[in-house]
Amino acid sequence: MARVAVNGIHLNVEVSPSPTIRERRAGPSAAAGTPRSGEWTVSHEPGGEGIEGILLLHGFTGDGDAWRAHAPALSRHATVVAVDLIGHGRSDAPGDPTRYGMERCVADLLAALDHLDMSRVAVLGYSMGARVALHLAAAAPNRVSALILESGSPGLATEDERRARRDGDEALAARIERDGVEAFVDYWEALPLFGTQRRAPPAVRFMRRQQRLRNSAIGLANSLRGMGTGAQASLWDRLGEIHTPTLLIVGALDDKFRVIGRAMDAALPHARLAIVPDAGHAVHLEQPAEFDRLVGDFLKIMVLR
Repeated sequence: MARVAVNGIHLNVEVSPSPTIRERRAGPSAAAGTPRSGEWTVSHEPGGEGIEGILLLHGFTGDGDAWRAHAPALSRHATVVAVDLIGHGRSDAPGDPTRYGMERCVADLLAALDHLDMSRVAVLGYSMGARVALHLAAAAPNRVSALILESGSPGLATEDERRARRDGDEALAARIERDGVEAFVDYWEALPLFGTQRRAPPAVRFMRRQQRLRNSAIGLANSLRGMGTGAQASLWDRLGEIHTPTLLIVGALDDKFRVIGRAMDAALPHARLAIVPDAGHAVHLEQPAEFDRLVGDFLKIMVLR
């Protein structure tokens, strides 16, 4: 892990190196004699459209550790870069809510990729991270070779919806600051949206909770104010402009995001929708093997075509 200076703040970044495509094709004997990439010197030989790495973006209250169980499978395809988004985990949590705006978050991620000398990556995002990933692809299409959006959304279509959401998020942000992170996590984990996650093994739920508790009140509150669904610009009208090959993943038990996923699938020019049975909002947590299979099959096509 390392803290990377970007645009006046520090983001926590973890890099999981991968063998180059040449090594994977040549087999173990050839790979044994080939130096692998270090933490900051990324070795890659992209194929097809070019995937130099896989950028992983967590959801609200998460951090890069949310992807730890999936990193071994993902790193078979490319070097994995897991980032703690601003206000989360071990990244900085500034006091100015405007510093968390979606455009500035995208600029931070591009600066982090520049630091890693990665010009073109696949981006995998969950929930809030999927919204960030979509904005990244819209703002810098030349930097994003593939998108994997798990339980994602382009935002809210109307200003009335966005205003109502901003009001709700402001009340929630004030609650976090008033009551503290632990009380908020109790509330957050009890939301119906996450009800299916209660079926996860106790050890998984314990680790998830401990990760959430590592966040700061100011970081979570300002994330809601700066890049909540009501604060971000809607991308519904721009989905037709995003030609990046996209895999949409939603849980069959997540009624709201299943509907959103179908609408996005219809609007994005090069998208495929996967609806995962017996899973809710966090497919990667609730059906990890199927999640890894879906993402792995998609990345194989992207890397080797």
